[in-house]
Amino acid sequence: MYSSKCTKMNKLLFLFCLPLLFLTACLHDEPHGSLSEQQAYDNATNLYVNTVATLYANIGGSRDGEGLQGTYKGVYDYNTFCTDEAVIPIRGGDWYDGGFWENLYLHRWTSNDPELLTLWNYLYRVVMLSNRSLDRLAKHRNLLSDADYAHYCAEVRAVRALFYFELLDLFGGVPVVTKAEARLEDVRPARRSEVYAFVNKELREVLPLLPNVRSNVPGSYYGRITRPVVFFLLARLALNAEVYADDDPTDGHRPTGDTMRLDVNGRTLNAWQATVAYCDSLTAAGYTLEPNYADNFKVANEQSRENIFTIVTDKTLYPTLFKNLFRSRHYAQGGAQHGVGENGSCATPATLDIYGYGTNREDRRFALNFYADTVRENGVTVMQDAHTPLIYRAREVKLSLTGSPYEKTAGARMHKYAPDPTAYSDGQLADNDIVLFRYADALLMRAEAKVRLGESGDEELNRVRARVGMAPRTATLEHLLEERLLELMWEGTRRADLVRFDLFHKAYTLRPALSDEADRHTTVFPIPARMLQLNPNLKQNPGYR
Repeated sequence: MYSSKCTKMNKLLFLFCLPLLFLTACLHDEPHGSLSEQQAYDNATNLYVNTVATLYANIGGSRDGEGLQGTYKGVYDYNTFCTDEAVIPIRGGDWYDGGFWENLYLHRWTSNDPELLTLWNYLYRVVMLSNRSLDRLAKHRNLLSDADYAHYCAEVRAVRALFYFELLDLFGGVPVVTKAEARLEDVRPARRSEVYAFVNKELREVLPLLPNVRSNVPGSYYGRITRPVVFFLLARLALNAEVYADDDPTDGHRPTGDTMRLDVNGRTLNAWQATVAYCDSLTAAGYTLEPNYADNFKVANEQSRENIFTIVTDKTLYPTLFKNLFRSRHYAQGGAQHGVGENGSCATPATLDIYGYGTNREDRRFALNFYADTVRENGVTVMQDAHTPLIYRAREVKLSLTGSPYEKTAGARMHKYAPDPTAYSDGQLADNDIVLFRYADALLMRAEAKVRLGESGDEELNRVRARVGMAPRTATLEHLLEERLLELMWEGTRRADLVRFDLFHKAYTLRPALSDEADRHTTVFPIPARMLQLNPNLKQNPGYR
């Protein structure tokens, strides 16, 4: 096991370039400030720093709407707080935010929401930065060997494909722009199936050009997209192929995974077979379940044998925020953990039911994923005030708690990541790397694909369950959807799961379906109205005005 000092030194290997990143103003068309373009691209090292390494500063975030996890009102929130998994209730004067969280949970978003525009702009900014990087690599390829040039281009394309994956998942049919200098009249929407095909093709083409090494372990490839990361993304694409190849979710017709044909290493497979094959590649690469579930989320989680892709964090090196714990815990608990809390997000009643909370069948992961009932830190009861113990009333959750006696204490709170007692910025700058992809998810994807093929997924499902001491179950689709919540709670997977299982548009705990939602139009978000105004070539997604 690495010492904390050793871990920090290895993080520096990945982040050696950060001072240059800020000096070169990577969000602009040309590096400027203290470095000219000539200086920024005058040797192979600077070329790598300012074309490839710079992109990774965008995987995490420090501003609202940015980063794949860790901030407010971005990718993670749009994948979590519109589902039956979790909710951020209105607590008197707290968490109303102009109705944002309530509307998100109730699926009452609109194309005029500024948060959606911020999200769209963030994703496309990284796409365009990637395009610029490819342009600069081509312009200065004389500085690189053929092997390095191919590798760097592959890595940039992989980052771009990751962000197009998010656009595909959230917005459906979007423009596919692959040039740094694109005329507005040439920016046209692609069908969702075309975006899906583009992402799949890009990932398959770059796959053999990437190193077959771990991304989550400190060293030269720490935090970068490597071959296993792409295997995982391709598995997720294949598992959701029916959704992503559906150009119009409102027409009642969805392609079927068993009839779709995908090229996997020269073999023609259907979507479910492809999912199995890509998951098998992760097994062959040496990934396995950590014996202790909680070790994947501890403060020093860089040596996990299970984590595949993470957002690299280090509170002393750069400002990547992880607000998920911070905004869930009560103020008093935040103080007991040497930080602050915002007293927001919590589990829904539906989640409590799936976990069997308070029953003799309570899943052992409940205590690992949630704080509930009387709150204790280091064996000491946390006090809400001088005379009142802090008790999270898990069953008292409502969409609006204003006026409730449990306004500030309703809801089971996030307990997945270990609190970092040395975190900065009130606990928002911690050393836990934020987990994006892990092997347990791959096992559950494999199990689901096998069930959809008419085969047994019991072995994969029960490996995941046995790790936490839970009894075996038969791998039915219903059980697998439940298991994904039990295992992957707070990891941003629930929206895609509900869409794939054709449940996202239906009513669930605390949420009646919209009167016009039966057409499934809410399974993608609307194209921001501002984008439609700027580019008349774009068309609004079906079902939205």
